[in-house]
Amino acid sequence: MLAFIVRSAPLWLLLFSGTIWGESRPNVILFIADDVSWNDYGCYGNAAARTPNIDSLATTGLRFDRAYLTASSCSPSRSSIITGRFPHNNGKAAELHQPISTHLPWFPEALRDQGYYTALSGKHHMKSVPPKAGQQPRPTAFDHVDGGRQPNDSSGSANWLSVIQKRPKEQPFFCWFASYDAHRGWDADRQWQADKYGPMHRAEDVVVPPFLIDDQQTRQDLASYYNEVTRFDYRIGVVVDELKTQGVLDNTLIFVLADNGRPFPRAKTRLHDSGMQTALVAHWPQGIAWTGVSDQLVSVIDLAPTILTAAGCELPASFQGVAMQPLFKSQSAATRQYAFSEHNWHDYEAYGRSVRHGDYLYLINRRPYLAWQGPADSVRSPSHQALLAKQATGDLNDAQADVFTSPRPAVALFNVKQDPHQLVNLAGKPELATTQDKLQTVLKTWMAQTRDSVPEKISPDTFDRTTGNKLKKNQIDSEGAITPGEENAADQVMGPPTIK
Repeated sequence: MLAFIVRSAPLWLLLFSGTIWGESRPNVILFIADDVSWNDYGCYGNAAARTPNIDSLATTGLRFDRAYLTASSCSPSRSSIITGRFPHNNGKAAELHQPISTHLPWFPEALRDQGYYTALSGKHHMKSVPPKAGQQPRPTAFDHVDGGRQPNDSSGSANWLSVIQKRPKEQPFFCWFASYDAHRGWDADRQWQADKYGPMHRAEDVVVPPFLIDDQQTRQDLASYYNEVTRFDYRIGVVVDELKTQGVLDNTLIFVLADNGRPFPRAKTRLHDSGMQTALVAHWPQGIAWTGVSDQLVSVIDLAPTILTAAGCELPASFQGVAMQPLFKSQSAATRQYAFSEHNWHDYEAYGRSVRHGDYLYLINRRPYLAWQGPADSVRSPSHQALLAKQATGDLNDAQADVFTSPRPAVALFNVKQDPHQLVNLAGKPELATTQDKLQTVLKTWMAQTRDSVPEKISPDTFDRTTGNKLKKNQIDSEGAITPGEENAADQVMGPPTIK
């Protein structure tokens, strides 16, 4: 019998998506890397990266070349993915480590309600505001939760295989498999298993972005990072092999993505592509009609409606993303014109917003007097220390000096096709006035429709901007600080903006 029809979804789409009750309902797995930029995989053109399993999924599935996060910040990004909402529409969760408003559903709840076995293994980093007296707590999103760690394996992916093996075989399943790779700490180096992962990456082989220093300590920093990416890839391969053994791979919808960019200067937390663009690989032989590369624009808030549509679940009114099923059917289909992102507090005071459209990235910065040096773990990194050393001797080029720049432009416009690292600000160029005016209007409209706001006082720095060391309590004045959108009750906004 046909599952109850998804809101706004035509019947042909449901049939194409395999949303019939019973065995045809797809299993779903989200593989989420921690702090990995979009171009740090082999299938995205990085010759130094060793990611054969992700590359294979991309070859036999879809590789999205224009997929964007809503925040390049750990918990705000993950909270956005699981609610299908923009960070400032999730309440306090717009900022790092903060909870999602209690009334907002997490999409695995709907899957669980409709008979799916749901599991989270690995990094969680999401929570709801505790209910007030007399208020009902949020329904349970997951039947199984574990941290994914074992002795001598801190990856967060150590239990993925056992979750798949021990799942109830009579139910379709959803797995949120979230690795700690490649978060800083680089434990893959000391836990390396060459018989599984192959040789460790060599410093001389890595690709150094133009905004970092090309020296030995930066290269070794990047090599250790690549080791973490390879371990993440290996564990994906183990799960895929088990799905093949169980005979369920063809009807398992797999997504591979990351929560934010690499934990290096001018990447993680940035609105630029090094921070906000994510690799996105989709694999589902029974549900995706073609294989190859899609250049259609997608946002990670589109994953929740896509998954629930595939499973035949009704979409919550709270969702702000759009289902990607048309993209699964046709290479020429499009589901959105714009991808919106935001930068809120993550260790340091910040407020930025951006929109991607066509070849252009437009962004605004409402704290232009502050540097965008990156999160505290990046500031403490060998790569950042190399930048500091060159700054002291006056030997930085403009790209490398960017992390120290303040004041910064309040408005920026980049042609990402001609300038893939977004190093040349085109804002104010007369020949691009029409483009800039259009994107400015689009961004303002989105902010208004989602009830975004620019508070006079937002969360202050909790780490030193030069050393990355935590500040003492008496150095932090957070009294009166509110999150973006809080004064406008942005967490009460239901449904997507009309501009998307």
